Amino acid sequence: MNARFLAVRRIPVLVATLAVLGTLGVLGSFAAAQPAVAQRLFKYRDANGVVVYTDRQPAAGQLYEASQVERTFEKPEVKLSRRDTAEGVTLYARNTYYAPVQLLYRIVKAENVAAGAQREGLQLLPARGDATLVDVRKEDARAPISFDYEFQYLPGDPNAQHRPDGPYRLPFASSSSFAVSQAYPDTTTHNDPSSSYAIDFVMPIGTNVFAARGGTVIEVASDFHEAGVDAAIDGPRANVVRVLHDDGTMSLYGHLNWNSIRVVPGQRVERGEYLADSGNTGFSTGPHLHFVVQRNRGGAIISLPVQFAGVAGEGITVQSGGRYTAH
Repeated sequence: MNARFLAVRRIPVLVATLAVLGTLGVLGSFAAAQPAVAQRLFKYRDANGVVVYTDRQPAAGQLYEASQVERTFEKPEVKLSRRDTAEGVTLYARNTYYAPVQLLYRIVKAENVAAGAQREGLQLLPARGDATLVDVRKEDARAPISFDYEFQYLPGDPNAQHRPDGPYRLPFASSSSFAVSQAYPDTTTHNDPSSSYAIDFVMPIGTNVFAARGGTVIEVASDFHEAGVDAAIDGPRANVVRVLHDDGTMSLYGHLNWNSIRVVPGQRVERGEYLADSGNTGFSTGPHLHFVVQRNRGGAIISLPVQFAGVAGEGITVQSGGRYTAH
């Protein structure tokens, strides 16, 4: 199901006066910013003293705080632009992710490009930042220059180190228990580096999903309704929330129920905060929550082993076939 974050989709883009097509490799498909939407947010402490955030009004008798939240959902992306210079063309990149992004670019099908000009590079773009990529110089200053360009990108700083300040919280309601259908070293469907340490929790559609660790939401997909067993077709069609942790690693919550996600890119979430409902979307044979912690290793996303908090706060490693209770 993580293919949507790694696969390259090719899109033709006209590069103004260069009169050529730039081929862009991107991370999923993106839409324009949506209008601001107002919603009510409820905050309360459950029977175990855990702070709960939800868009659903608590049951009668439960003390809670209510607030009106208005957000604009702008889906993140990376864009390239160019500026003509006397020597040739300068390419720039703009990153609208709330996370650093590692970008690989190449200059191809070049005409009248100087022999010594840089043709490819790997660069880290800051969160919500711009950067100059490359100056493409002409070989003959009197003749026009043309070329194609392509790029791919991955979220995250390749220098990030996994340093949680304690065990993760199981990503469901306190005192509730769910079985694990797949966890390392069982890699039946988690058979690539981005998912080998992923954990599948079997749970009914509509089960509340909570943040296992605090961070900033950097990506949301919430447009899909169905599941299937073709990894190539159904893998990119999972509803997900991706959260960037303070140490630069990222957690991914997958197969979420359509239209249930209540967080947006750029929003800070705390441990135990409500994110969405579990579902059965994307590459899936039945309702479950796919949870994985990942980092950018430098050109590839890899998964990381995690421990969850036990009864006394001790770290436990979940296993396939086990049943675990959130605390």
